[in-house]
Amino acid sequence: MNPGTFKILQFNMQYGQPWDDIYPDTAPIRLQNTIDEIRAHDADIVMLQEVEQTLPGGSQAQPPPHYTRLRAEFPGYDSYFSYPRPDSRELPFGIGLAIFSKTPLREHVCLNLPSPPVEFDFFGEKKTPTDRLLIGATTVIGGRPLRLFNTHLLAFFMLNSSSEVHLEQRKLVEDQLRSSAEMPTLLTGDFNVSKHQSLIQQFADAGYLTVQSTQITWRRRPFVLDHIFYNRWLQPTAWAVKPTPASDHHTLTAEFQFAG
Repeated sequence: MNPGTFKILQFNMQYGQPWDDIYPDTAPIRLQNTIDEIRAHDADIVMLQEVEQTLPGGSQAQPPPHYTRLRAEFPGYDSYFSYPRPDSRELPFGIGLAIFSKTPLREHVCLNLPSPPVEFDFFGEKKTPTDRLLIGATTVIGGRPLRLFNTHLLAFFMLNSSSEVHLEQRKLVEDQLRSSAEMPTLLTGDFNVSKHQSLIQQFADAGYLTVQSTQITWRRRPFVLDHIFYNRWLQPTAWAVKPTPASDHHTLTAEFQFAG
């Protein structure tokens, strides 16, 4: 890889739960599968969602066990992790975001993304969604600063609603993109937008393109949920979507060089 060129991995790791075609929701956690998948890509930057699993009553394990294991498995990377704000309403699914980088991370950011009080049914109980999260950091590659953002938005389509109606989380992410428009910036994540063209247009208006919008990135439904967005200071030279049995999400990778 040429100096100044780097590879990024976007991966919703579903807290280490592998995919099972017959029993996808009850497969036992196998974090080693996640580790093997990440290692196989040898990316310079790794962006992860659903690093941990929420404990009963919305509890958050401290220290976060999966993140702790990943740090030990990848000692050549600097890293940053955050849970969202604790909430007893949290359901027992994936939670927590992480950034791993072969170059040091600084200027960490952690931004709460409030969720609207949209009611939904969960096994006969009325629930409202918990808040989401965006994290960020700055690194330097080939002497050039690079701003990194990672997020995981609320899946409104699972609540019989839409983020096109409830735009608040997307707007908060857009604000962060606009604030970093004058430097090389990447945004990755599981955006949970089923009709992804509206998301792509919104961020294009802010000066950011996605590396791909045609290949499905989720096993459960034919949606493009995962993206790597970049601004005019960066130029993608390759990208790939790769199905993996390590999660219900596929991996998305891209290689970049600095423009100009």
